Amino acid sequence: MTPDEKIESLNLVLPDPIKLPPGVNINFSWVKVRKNRVFVSGHIALNADGSVYDVVGKVGSEVTIEQGYETARQTGLSILSSLKRELGTLNNITAWLRVFGMINTAPGFVQTPLVINGFSDLILEIFGNEVGDHCRSAVGMAEPPFGAPVEIEAELEILT
Repeated sequence: MTPDEKIESLNLVLPDPIKLPPGVNINFSWVKVRKNRVFVSGHIALNADGSVYDVVGKVGSEVTIEQGYETARQTGLSILSSLKRELGTLNNITAWLRVFGMINTAPGFVQTPLVINGFSDLILEIFGNEVGDHCRSAVGMAEPPFGAPVEIEAELEILT
């Protein structure tokens, strides 16, 4: 089953592009393709309509590990949505190379890998081990954008 077919079979919804808050402008690309490499800017979790995901705050105080995990999974769907818009299909992704997971952490929260597992589990479920296996960091941050519990960036390889 191709990644596009897998997403459909799992009834996953790829969200619309982000609806930025009033007064917020961006001057960068969400996805940049350079030969067979794809660089993905930091994404946060979005609702289906592109609005900022309903869960906000620091993991370890306002946000539970389980909510953080689900937010990382939703962030993965946001990334897949941007990739599909840029590439036309997810089927030509040949490798997930590197994932950088940033978690909005309460002081003393050190279980960041458990949160970013939400993203990794999603990618492995859709792409399988051969394509989906990736190197990864999961680090605590003070204040990701818009109070998001999770922000993730990635590098991939595609067929050219």
